[in-house]
Amino acid sequence: MSEVKVPSNFIKNIVIEDLESKKHSEIITRFPPEPNGYLHIGHAKSIVLNFELADEFGGTTNLRFDDTNPSKEEDEYVNSIKEDVAWLGYEWDNLFFASNYFEEMYKRAVLLIEKGKAFVCDLSAEEIREYRGTLKEPGKNSPYRDRSVEENLDLFERMRNGEFQDGEKVLRAKIDMSSSNINMRDPVIYRILHQNHHNTGDAWCIYPMYDYAHPLEDAIEGITHSLCTLEFEDHRPVYDWFVKECEMESVPRQIEFARLNVTNTVMSKRKLKQLVDNGIVDGWDDPRLPTISGLRRRGYTPDAIKSFCREIGVSKSNSLVDEQMLQHFIREDLKVKAPRVMAVLDPLKLVITNYPEGEVEYLEAENNSDNESLGSRKIPFSREIYIERDDFMEEPVPKYHRLYPGNEVRLKNAYFVKCESFVKDEDGNVTEIHCTYDPETKSGSGFTARKVKSTIHWVDASTAAEAEFRLYEPLIDESEAEGDFLENINENSLEIMNGYIEGEVAGAKPQDKFQFFRHGYFNTDPKSENSEKPVFNRIVSIKSKFKISK
Repeated sequence: MSEVKVPSNFIKNIVIEDLESKKHSEIITRFPPEPNGYLHIGHAKSIVLNFELADEFGGTTNLRFDDTNPSKEEDEYVNSIKEDVAWLGYEWDNLFFASNYFEEMYKRAVLLIEKGKAFVCDLSAEEIREYRGTLKEPGKNSPYRDRSVEENLDLFERMRNGEFQDGEKVLRAKIDMSSSNINMRDPVIYRILHQNHHNTGDAWCIYPMYDYAHPLEDAIEGITHSLCTLEFEDHRPVYDWFVKECEMESVPRQIEFARLNVTNTVMSKRKLKQLVDNGIVDGWDDPRLPTISGLRRRGYTPDAIKSFCREIGVSKSNSLVDEQMLQHFIREDLKVKAPRVMAVLDPLKLVITNYPEGEVEYLEAENNSDNESLGSRKIPFSREIYIERDDFMEEPVPKYHRLYPGNEVRLKNAYFVKCESFVKDEDGNVTEIHCTYDPETKSGSGFTARKVKSTIHWVDASTAAEAEFRLYEPLIDESEAEGDFLENINENSLEIMNGYIEGEVAGAKPQDKFQFFRHGYFNTDPKSENSEKPVFNRIVSIKSKFKISK
């Protein structure tokens, strides 16, 4: 049994009832992605639900690739999906491919034909749509609906043998063209597609449609609870019809729940692929994308993502989740895990004129005041340091308490310094400020003779390392809306800054995480391992007004 308890929800209640009534002796769930793109945060919700629900009740979860459309599926996506599920911390009990069931699916389709429940249709895709009718008007039967069983068997076999061109014929279920549910109006079961398949090669030129394949896959694997999103609710009668008419021994139950929608976020593999193919982002793992690989590269942790998915819960009502909720959980996770170090993103040199030239001292600094186990470090301090440019103003605005001529501040973990003068270039830009320090004010000395209103961070100029900092804003200016979402691309979603970090941080490994004082939580970019200087992706800023309601 898993130590993680799934929060109470209507799906969990169904599982409990089924176990208590002895309808099932074991719970078997599945996560069945199509390998036509990379997984995103919406898939994470389904992964967490399926794996943890089965784990809690001692059941099993299959990872199944729903690979019935060779025109869009690739091994690259298969491998990325495996990596993402494993990175989230889940182990599948069985790994399956829908394509491994193609022979069994074909035999069940033959059974439907023999029972008079399926027929080969010569209508084009456009004609099939015209014959289907509307929500207010019933459809009409295909002129090929009454072909004999013998003719249908012959044509279906010839379809498999490759005698017909793509789109020339399809196999359709024979259900009810007057059904109030359009999905029941003789849906297509098989189409002809002469295309190489990533798993079966050229063995097949006919491929099953999703509405036919999915219930059979679940039944073959003995899935007890087939969990899917609400858009498949109207497809449930078709799901049940195929399980029954194909005479499957196992009868799974399809249960629908609301999909995850997040503000300022594209939650569609098709649209995400557009962003990748159009070069708008740096691949599927661009830190601005909601893909699991993108979140990983940005610096999100499995624990934060799983906590977020558990918090949003499972319901039957669609809703829009504020992206700040996800940010809340990464802050909570890293608050006690990430070392707190100093980085200057927009540097301005500060010279301490009364500090001895050539002298370097090492000051004590805690690595994380909320986690003593992370210990402390020694940071170098000398005559010249870098501070943030916005920590100095030539003419301060009201309530500005940082450095300006005549004002004194504390350098974090160091001394009080007072601004005496500054230097400008020929364009009028401040290039250097000159300060004096008071050696009696060293941090930890207990000095209380006077107080300052501001503490600023810094890095030692003689030992600091150059670094690149990437700051992210939402890629989409507003929630996904009608029309072309590409029109809502935020051109300022990425800002690159070049500054300095503490020297020891320059040796950070890919995926090492830090809290940079005042700036937020950052992750060492895994793609920059061989670059001239380290690159840090900002995961999230330090503070947020977002609160989890209790």
